[in-house]
Amino acid sequence: MEPDSVRESWENRAGEYSPAYYAHYGPNETSALIREALDAHLDRDAAVLELGCGSGRHLEHLASHGFEDLSGIDINAEAFETMRETYPELAADGTFYCGAIEDLVEEFDDGAFDAVYSVETLQHLHPDVESAFAEIARITDDILVTAEIEDPTRESAPDEPDVNYVDDETPLYYRDWGEIFTSLGLVEVDIVRGDRDTTRTFRVAD
Repeated sequence: MEPDSVRESWENRAGEYSPAYYAHYGPNETSALIREALDAHLDRDAAVLELGCGSGRHLEHLASHGFEDLSGIDINAEAFETMRETYPELAADGTFYCGAIEDLVEEFDDGAFDAVYSVETLQHLHPDVESAFAEIARITDDILVTAEIEDPTRESAPDEPDVNYVDDETPLYYRDWGEIFTSLGLVEVDIVRGDRDTTRTFRVAD
């Protein structure tokens, strides 16, 4: 599957796994794990960026617990329309960017955010745009958190051992995020293995 096709599958996503789909469920246990990771290292005025924020359910959880400087990126314009309907205060107070992660992260300054995090988002980036991972490390000033599916949930095709498809159009690429981000100079300080996701916390090396 080509990178443009992967982007288009999320840019135009409706129904299952769309921004409205996740807004219906609201914050969850992963939201709490992200907050706990940030709580352990940062003050409430920390600048926080979510990669693939959707309609903002995880950011809403942070806002409700006192985090004030919140930003998000999502490729699907519907995400921000849903956010304005579901979490109007977050939509009004936060800073949001509509576009592909691999394009937008290049535009931020070094260490632009005290914390950057993703929830089941980086796993959908095509191998051809993996240079984005170095950019994510570059714009992180202190804490990076990844909550991603790392182990196959079902058998992959023999010719694609590291990829599965959520549906016919949405690939999921399995990666070892610990290896990826420590190779980029970050230090892994915590790991929580759940039934679905592996949540890793990294710090920028002094």
